[in-house]
Amino acid sequence: MTGTLVLDSEALSKLSRRHRDMTVWLDVARTLDLLVVTGAATLVEARDPKVPQAAFDHAVSLTKVRPVTEEIARAASRLLAAEGLHGHEYAVDAMLAATAHLERGDVTVVTSDPDDLRRLCHPRIAVESI
Repeated sequence: MTGTLVLDSEALSKLSRRHRDMTVWLDVARTLDLLVVTGAATLVEARDPKVPQAAFDHAVSLTKVRPVTEEIARAASRLLAAEGLHGHEYAVDAMLAATAHLERGDVTVVTSDPDDLRRLCHPRIAVESI
């Protein structure tokens, strides 16, 4: 099976705090041999000063961090325009959606903003609440 689990900032934050919901998602990803991905901008949004740096770094090490390239930025901009959303509020979500669109196989985004991500993601991408 090929597929990808994409983590938004809350999912990554919960992973760094070893929250049970995220450890279950991580176990499922390992069982199904899914790639676990996040976007580079998501690291900035997810950083909680209450979480020790080592715990955050460990959580990040469990993912493949995708860069925010010009291609991603332009795709995110188009997604925002298509939905009539402003980048000031939805920029990181749009970049994550654009990142998810480039992944192959079955793609699931785990997010605390399922409504926003469903608007921004193609229908082939599953969006699950955390």
